[in-house]
Amino acid sequence: MKKILIVFGTRPEAIKMAPLIKEFQKFPDYFELKVCVTAQHRQMLDQVLELFEIKPDFDLNIMKKDQDLYDITANILTKIKLIIKEVEPDIVFVHGDTTTTFSATLAAFYHKIDVAHVEAGLRSGSIYSPWPEEANRKLTSCLVKYHLTPTISSKENLIKENIDKNDIFIVGNTVIDALFIILDKIKKDKKLLSKIKSELKVKNINISSNRKIILVTGHRRENFGQGFISICNALKTIAVNNPNIDIIYPMHLNPNVRKPIGQILSKIKNIYLVEPLTYEPFVYLMSKSYIILTDSGGIQEEAPSLGKPVLVMRNTTERPEAIKSGTAKLVGTKKLTIVDEVTRLLNSKEAYDKINKASNPYGDGKASEKIVNLFYTKDRI
Repeated sequence: MKKILIVFGTRPEAIKMAPLIKEFQKFPDYFELKVCVTAQHRQMLDQVLELFEIKPDFDLNIMKKDQDLYDITANILTKIKLIIKEVEPDIVFVHGDTTTTFSATLAAFYHKIDVAHVEAGLRSGSIYSPWPEEANRKLTSCLVKYHLTPTISSKENLIKENIDKNDIFIVGNTVIDALFIILDKIKKDKKLLSKIKSELKVKNINISSNRKIILVTGHRRENFGQGFISICNALKTIAVNNPNIDIIYPMHLNPNVRKPIGQILSKIKNIYLVEPLTYEPFVYLMSKSYIILTDSGGIQEEAPSLGKPVLVMRNTTERPEAIKSGTAKLVGTKKLTIVDEVTRLLNSKEAYDKINKASNPYGDGKASEKIVNLFYTKDRI
């Protein structure tokens, strides 16, 4: 029996690791599975754990007020040391590019335990964009044994860094697995759909068939300050120039994000500033949106499966497949560029359809199954 320890700490990681946890749980005679959360994000993490009915075996509960990267890294390293000693896993699974990812990987390395990196090989090419994520994933790759990449280009990134190609496996992205699970639940469960609509209504979000929705998310550290001020001014201009559309902005909890939002957007009639949504209502809202504006990584992967154009408010992206396939476009944080690109999609059906009909390069919703099969096959891993 193989001992597996899965470690994650943020809401996006939880969403992307939940389908993998569920898949491992199908084989209790072959895998002894333990789940450890760091709670790098507390409230938003707990929402996802509840949604997917995941009960962690260990909770480091590191989140504290005004924590910084030093706090997160040090606390994870010292606390997870005891967990690894207790579990003695054969393999530690981490995901993506968070400080939890790198810290857990480093801790496993100190114990000479193999690490499997889900969503490996993403690169923006700029060490400070996104920050600190680009450094986290590059450092993680140096210590990982099994590189589970979503696409061919992410595999090629690793090969360029002299990673042994025999340790790299293209499996797709588990976020598509999670997305399909939730879409299927919403489709089949009328009570759930009613609950979602009620939750949105409580937040004063009324979805109307005759009003287009622009969904906005933003949280990247490199956009703090002038970047978010520029983004907010762009949203204000778009809303004022298009009174027949609704802009919905679920606000990240970070005060560096909320301050400019409140100062610039709080009094605009057709801009709805709401608290973070749980994953089910957010997926539903994505499905009903006309355009999505984001600096998030995961949404660049999810939205194409829903046929939604994504304008990425960053100057670089570690997900170039979305750009190449035409499902997403980099617009940066400059007000004029954002306004121009949104206006073009609102007014040009040809431009909209070109993005809307592009194919999703991030997989078929079976990434978790492929990963577990790799580790289940005795003569392979």
